[in-house]
Amino acid sequence: MHEQEPSSTKDAAPTLGASVPSSKPVKTTIAGTLALLLVGLILFLPTNFVVRTPGPVLNTLGEYNDKELITISGEKSYQSDSILDMTTIYVQGGGQNRVSTPVILEALINPNKDIVPEETMIPRGVTSEERGQANDSMMVSSQELSIAAAMNELGHEYKTWLEVADFSTDTNKDSLKPGDRLLAFEGKPVTSLDELKTQLDDRGDQTSTMAVQRSSGKDSTKKVDVKVSTAPGAEGTRQLGVFLSTSFDFPIDVKFGVEEVGGPSAGTMFALAIIDRLTEGSLAGDHHIAGTGEITADGEVGAIGGIAQKMVAAKADGATVFLAPADNCSDVAGRVPKGLNIVKIATLHEARQALEQIAQGTDPATLESCS
Repeated sequence: MHEQEPSSTKDAAPTLGASVPSSKPVKTTIAGTLALLLVGLILFLPTNFVVRTPGPVLNTLGEYNDKELITISGEKSYQSDSILDMTTIYVQGGGQNRVSTPVILEALINPNKDIVPEETMIPRGVTSEERGQANDSMMVSSQELSIAAAMNELGHEYKTWLEVADFSTDTNKDSLKPGDRLLAFEGKPVTSLDELKTQLDDRGDQTSTMAVQRSSGKDSTKKVDVKVSTAPGAEGTRQLGVFLSTSFDFPIDVKFGVEEVGGPSAGTMFALAIIDRLTEGSLAGDHHIAGTGEITADGEVGAIGGIAQKMVAAKADGATVFLAPADNCSDVAGRVPKGLNIVKIATLHEARQALEQIAQGTDPATLESCS
């Protein structure tokens, strides 16, 4: 910013014959300079907003950095002529990397960008590094869930386990350990979280025996019986005081070649790619499909953030069809790029059916959309 020098007062007309020049122009100029400095300071102060912009588009049936995004072993896999793009966004700002007002102002007039409060992307008290670690964890989880969803859709059996991830209270810190796999409760197999909750409630406040599979060294485990207690939780339920995660034992081995991309929103496109690889032919024919959406093991498709930017990225990459989670339809309205057909999906099965219909010649514009 350039500062203007005060005007000379050497030739100013005297007042009442006095030879002292007026000080008013000097005061006015100083005030203006201070105002400019204040505006400049405000402009470059960090803000509590983040900016979402379109990110890279990756074909889940293709390669990324010379590595296949998805490789499958343990069962025959097939090549496909389809393109099934996962879509991403860039998030600028947040945490220790806050953006300044000029960046926000530019985003305000850019139709491909959105401004959102920082806490919607990074909770208060969480650092950028911690948020990055959480995104990495969610990506790994989405990959596991995508395999489970694909296995369920194809009718393939697999095993599910509940494992201790961490502790919410001290109730069983002396009995259980992070990583313990829950095998049985009072002699009955632990088959699901809902079943375990029922078993805990039935036992009430009695001390019980839990069989767990525990790490006993490098690549080895052992079965251990431990005594566990419960504490009253919300609505009178009994709780072990632990956070549980789900792990899977699949009949196939799926490896993902995605790097430097975090979050859970690629789950649906991963699952579709696994289905395509495990079935003969091309799931979407020779069509270029893009999409997004979290996935559950049961194949339910969940809403995600930044769908407007993802549609822009998909269209720019050549996609003609975009699979949008049903719960994101309100975010889609008025933001669809020209020439991109939106297909609304609530489950993996609906997404698979839509792609099979498109492969068979159905006009995507006739399928259920968000409009």
